[in-house]
Amino acid sequence: MIQFILKRISYGFLVLAGVVTVVFLLFNVLPGDPARMLMGQRADEESLKIIQKDLGLDQPLSKQFVMYVNDLTPLSFHDTNPEHYLFLDEEKYNYTALFNYGESSVAVLKTPYLRRSYSTKRKVSETLMDYMLETAILALASIIIASILGVLFGVISALRKDSWVDRSLLFVSVLGMSVPSFYSAIILSWLFGYVLSEYTGLNMTGSLFVYDDLGNGEMIRLQNLILPALTLGVRPVSAIMQLTRSSMLDVMSQDYIRTARAKGLKYSVVVIKHALKNALNPVITAISGMFASLLAGALFVEWIYGWKGVGWVLFDALQRFDLPIVMGGVLLTATIFVMINILVDITYGFLDPRVRVK
Repeated sequence: MIQFILKRISYGFLVLAGVVTVVFLLFNVLPGDPARMLMGQRADEESLKIIQKDLGLDQPLSKQFVMYVNDLTPLSFHDTNPEHYLFLDEEKYNYTALFNYGESSVAVLKTPYLRRSYSTKRKVSETLMDYMLETAILALASIIIASILGVLFGVISALRKDSWVDRSLLFVSVLGMSVPSFYSAIILSWLFGYVLSEYTGLNMTGSLFVYDDLGNGEMIRLQNLILPALTLGVRPVSAIMQLTRSSMLDVMSQDYIRTARAKGLKYSVVVIKHALKNALNPVITAISGMFASLLAGALFVEWIYGWKGVGWVLFDALQRFDLPIVMGGVLLTATIFVMINILVDITYGFLDPRVRVK
């Protein structure tokens, strides 16, 4: 089991290393000068050179990559000489010195540094954490709705196999899998937030935390969560329904189900206590992976609904070409995705020993 856990963790680190490399190369070949964005179009060349040196943009691309990785890793190596490009800047890092090597070099243990925003000058990590709560709440609400509806529809579809109910649910599930999230967001927002707003009481846009116009400060608007959560949960509902249906059909054909029915147990008891209990194992594993996907894939939904989460911040940063926030947001979502998948794999390894030998 220890070998299995170490293998999964090493795979996760390899994935994150690949993401870091791709993100760095992708955003460093884009057109645009960050120094000029910070200083404005009227900035003189001397000021631009100072900013470029402060951001490390005056270094070759290979050295910039080393600097970027050194900023991200918890264990990093620095120089106490201010002229060195890996200078240990106390304003950037919260660190603990581990040991010295060489004349002026030191190894430190620190929190990852995601750089600073070009526009606000705040640390990217602080900016993302301010909005992470709303993204987590949205993803959690979406996966709860998707799990309840998906399992319910999947069981009904399996018990009514080949009936018009089964065919209708399968059609809806295929439609839900096919429609992009941004399109369903526009339709649901327009239909329930505008056309039927008098009956639903919902708004087209809105975030969880809003400021009251009467001066009552920040307030929570739970009704603003309904439409984004439903929109984000459309695809998971479809996937969970199809997986539940397939698993239920497989379980219902087993000998122990026929034996339970032959003993005279109520049909509802056979379905809920015997069939559904065993059919949910692969469904629960899939739901865990989907939750990670929801955390990473809420960008367009948050932007359309004005839901101020990490996706909304990333979309806004893209418009302003604020690359540190975009790069930090991508790395944050990738890290969350990898960590959740590692935890799911380890949990499944505990539950099913056969997984450990793969």
